[in-house]
Amino acid sequence: MNSSPRTAVHGLLDTRFGPAAAWLNRDGALTRLIFNPTPEQMSAHACPRDDAALAETARQLAQYQAGERRDFDLPLAPVGTPFQQQVWAALRLIPYGATMSYGELARALGNPDGARAIGRANATNPIALIVPCHRVLGADGSLTGYAGGLPLKAALLRFELERSAPPGLFSA
Repeated sequence: MNSSPRTAVHGLLDTRFGPAAAWLNRDGALTRLIFNPTPEQMSAHACPRDDAALAETARQLAQYQAGERRDFDLPLAPVGTPFQQQVWAALRLIPYGATMSYGELARALGNPDGARAIGRANATNPIALIVPCHRVLGADGSLTGYAGGLPLKAALLRFELERSAPPGLFSA
């Protein structure tokens, strides 16, 4: 099926982190990206399937997986409250291979007591990996909450840390 850019579509992508599903809005902007989608998630966001419409998303994900891309340059249109949008924009500023705590992110956004609110906004991030909520950790550095599950969060962080570490740091 070859849909026009004005038609909302979804597609499936193969990644090293498991299958992913992505949705584009009528303007061709990415609205959702989830790993290991369940049938319930797929039916909740039903629209025509058009894997070809996701060619640029697939290309940039392949570059990321090959270690050739650290930042994504895709049109994004996540649906959320103004606060969620603010948090999701701040997440995109966390560098590849870096992490910060929910509290640090709250302070960076001028809300030093807002770690829990940041956590809730993180949990509702609809665009996994590209809006890198996996880079946010608990205050003690522990892996906490991730919509795709903690094993996926750990795999994403390990992948980035291994590629951003000085040569030889992770070699056997």
